[in-house]
Amino acid sequence: MNGTDLIRCLHDGTPAIGTLIVSPAPEWPMIVGKLGLDFVFIDTEHIALDRSQLSWMCRAYAAMGLAPIVRVPSPEANHMHIAIDAGAAGVIVPYVESVEVVRQLVAAVKYKPLKGEKLASIMAGGSCDAGLQDYLQRGNVGRAAIVNIESVAALDALDDILDVPGVDALLVGPHDLSCSLDVPEQWTDPTFLEAIDTIIVKARAKNVGVGVHGIWHDVLDQEIRWAKSGANLLIHQADLIAVQRQIGADVRQLREAVGAGQATREHEAINI
Repeated sequence: MNGTDLIRCLHDGTPAIGTLIVSPAPEWPMIVGKLGLDFVFIDTEHIALDRSQLSWMCRAYAAMGLAPIVRVPSPEANHMHIAIDAGAAGVIVPYVESVEVVRQLVAAVKYKPLKGEKLASIMAGGSCDAGLQDYLQRGNVGRAAIVNIESVAALDALDDILDVPGVDALLVGPHDLSCSLDVPEQWTDPTFLEAIDTIIVKARAKNVGVGVHGIWHDVLDQEIRWAKSGANLLIHQADLIAVQRQIGADVRQLREAVGAGQATREHEAINI
């Protein structure tokens, strides 16, 4: 799947399945390429990846037919341009709560390389030469603009966010959203579940893609339910979480089998 395929799926409701990839190890794409994914989610908000690593990962996965979606550290246009220059097929802006930030995302993703007064004029409805318009469309084809919904303020602004032309998808950040709703990590709390259902219904009513990053334990059944309700940007788990859980479970079983006793330190779950 390339960026154009991804955008088409997001709008027509076809499921696209991916996972969060943290490791920049050269051997990792060989493993990831065998997982049956459509795209990879690369996070530069919480993960310490430099520009060289990010570009290497984007180019490698894109060459394998896995569209790279990059979450940037902040809504600054420069960060979005860095992700695009690295080869991102989609850009996610974290913790969006205002329409203005959404417009900045669309401007950076759909109108690159325009900046400054020229970009501001066009985004405000000013005229755009036909030649320039054609250049922008050809140059920015296959780049998705994705909005992270992670707070009550974002829920309150949801209708206005969805009305911004150029938004391709919404992605729920479950950890931050649950905290904003005062039900931290209470994944089955009715308030949390109702909020996600509302986001899915409203996004699909606008033919905008929508998904939830399923990062907690035993989330698969819930992910399937959301998918059947219309969620189609399906991000399941992460490489580092899979390692933590699977190897951790194996080590505990091994300790019990050989009588090695309790580990001196149990690590808490990773929140992304």
